[in-house]
Amino acid sequence: MKVLVADDSSTMRKIILRSLAAVGVPDAVEASDGAEAVSLFKPGEFDLVLTDWNMPNKSGLEVIQEIRQQDANVPIIMVTTEAEKSRVVQAIQAGVSDYLVKPFTADTLREKLEKHGC
Repeated sequence: MKVLVADDSSTMRKIILRSLAAVGVPDAVEASDGAEAVSLFKPGEFDLVLTDWNMPNKSGLEVIQEIRQQDANVPIIMVTTEAEKSRVVQAIQAGVSDYLVKPFTADTLREKLEKHGC
């Protein structure tokens, strides 16, 4: 299983990568902003995309929209804060599969992965 992790916070990327490794997913590629995430994404290459909402160059919403143009089926999970939950409707309309509210535990991440067949 290969995961694309997009977050402009290197600390948050490390936390996500550690959580993924803890649930048995060591193969992850990091993107430091939305534009990098879109440029790294190739249909069929990733089994899951985890993207932050607020990032420079392209927002998480733009990342979802652009990845959906390339791949309609890859699970995309938006990593968000409690305050951003009101915007989840926008993300759902853009094609997000699910969302994960920060801070989260490895167990919560595992549940989301299992829910999406990962």
